Amino acid sequence: MLTVRAPATSANLGSGFDVFGVALGTPADVIRVERAPETTITVTGAGSEYIPEDPAKNTVGAVAEALDAPARIQIDKGVRPSSGLGSSAASAAAAAVALNALYDRGRSREELVPVAAEGEALVSGEAHADNVAPALLGGFTVVTDDGVTQVDASVPVVACLPEISVSTRDARGVVPDSAPLEDVVDTVGNAATLTVGMTRDDPDLVGRGMEDTIVTPARTKLIDGYDRVREAALEAGATGVTVSGAGPGVLAVCHRQDQRAIAAAMVDAFDAAGVESRAYQTAVGEGATLYR
Repeated sequence: MLTVRAPATSANLGSGFDVFGVALGTPADVIRVERAPETTITVTGAGSEYIPEDPAKNTVGAVAEALDAPARIQIDKGVRPSSGLGSSAASAAAAAVALNALYDRGRSREELVPVAAEGEALVSGEAHADNVAPALLGGFTVVTDDGVTQVDASVPVVACLPEISVSTRDARGVVPDSAPLEDVVDTVGNAATLTVGMTRDDPDLVGRGMEDTIVTPARTKLIDGYDRVREAALEAGATGVTVSGAGPGVLAVCHRQDQRAIAAAMVDAFDAAGVESRAYQTAVGEGATLYR
């Protein structure tokens, strides 16, 4: 039996829609695999009742098929589905690493990105790699048609997860088809600022670079209490706040000494809006880890 832990992730980061992603220290999925004549899947943990165990309908089953690696697969969910924290990507990435090792397929982490992305397609409808790339490689990733660029980073963040659900398909449905040129220029400048901030582990630059006037405003309307939570986080010391992935998770970048205050402020603000939530005080961290 092989065991793999794969982290939650946050994609987009405001200005990097469908391009940027980061691995988070917590929460994480844990997957255990054993060789078998055919693939079977069991799921426990956060939101497991909503996750199909039929391999044809599960992201992990798609990965097993792509690698021609049938196995008994146990998924322990630490990343809740429909959270905006890369739940399906964590499972897909963990399965890709585990099955690649179990069957000695010899693929590099970079070569596993498109494999895990195919698993993601079962959930989002398209094979996006902005979550699976950081789940596999760790740190900060930039995904383009030419491949993935990865930078190790350790920027502190608070990820606040409200007890509401936003599907990836619904969140993609509200994305505008076009934008004014001035908004595009601003977003490009912010994305460049964020990238420099990640290379320097600079929360101030990263936070400033998360500003986005194109995609994020449309998605915040799907999250009850978002404006109140964002303002509370900024007042508590956050350098930047945005929707995590498709939402409803909210990501705040900060300095480490402000994490506790920001986490409390975000939870309180959601509570004031009548929404229960929990906050993870974490940081940009490592990708999937294999335990033999």
